[in-house]
Amino acid sequence: MVERLETGIDVLDRKLDGGLPPGCLVAYAAAPASQSELLLYELTAARGTLYLSTERSTDAVRHAVENSPSDVGNPTIRHVGSDAPITETRKLINALPEGANLIIDTMDVLEHTDREEFTSFLNDLKTQMLEKNGIAVLHCLKGDETTNRSRTFHAADAVFDLQTAISGAELENHLTVPKFRGGSQPTDAIKLELTEEVAIDTSRDIA
Repeated sequence: MVERLETGIDVLDRKLDGGLPPGCLVAYAAAPASQSELLLYELTAARGTLYLSTERSTDAVRHAVENSPSDVGNPTIRHVGSDAPITETRKLINALPEGANLIIDTMDVLEHTDREEFTSFLNDLKTQMLEKNGIAVLHCLKGDETTNRSRTFHAADAVFDLQTAISGAELENHLTVPKFRGGSQPTDAIKLELTEEVAIDTSRDIA
């Protein structure tokens, strides 16, 4: 059994045989209008986390994390500017402590950079996460597909796809894992409640 690091979200850990392998890169795809950030915030409760925001300000992210209704940690939050985002992100990641999580929210700014530079960044990120025995979660917004989005998905060890739809009068969120190099791939969609906390929704399960 490959060593696993718990994500801190019980339903995910059960589906992933205990969590994610150390060094894992996760591409987390979701629509901008979903509450996908709630899952990111809850991931910070599992272990120390460096939270890099490429769009929202540090204060905005800190306020959102502190006011999240779910259990969260105390992440180190840094804003990445748009002038030289790859260079700035590299410097921040170099200070990542052993065993820590890394969250990049969102990847769009980085993905709009030069192809070779971005590919090199992804390869170096994988090497660093293996050396640090941590997990990196790369938040990828759907809709405005970027130049290098396919390279993010290709480099990722796991892809989490959050799909939000209206069913009748209810808003439903389903998480699928179309790619998982770290072991047995979950074959069914996980119905989530992205309200007060990230939890499995069993309200409409048929016994």
